[in-house]
Amino acid sequence: MQENIEQIVAKALEKMDNDRYKLSVVVAKRAEELANGASPKVNLDKNKVKYADIALYEIAQDKLQILENKVENSQ
Repeated sequence: MQENIEQIVAKALEKMDNDRYKLSVVVAKRAEELANGASPKVNLDKNKVKYADIALYEIAQDKLQILENKVENSQ
């Protein structure tokens, strides 16, 4: 993790049009997917980094495609 979590949250929030509620919902859904066995789309170890933090990194780095009420993998 090269950037601190505050910078990642700021980038992820910007990707969600500064809507904290939307960001929290997307992070929760993606964290649940990761907990259920989905592979991270960023180079972070699921055993060492919290699922919510991985989700934030994925959002900040545009690794997820956010659709209406649905989270899908990008690329």
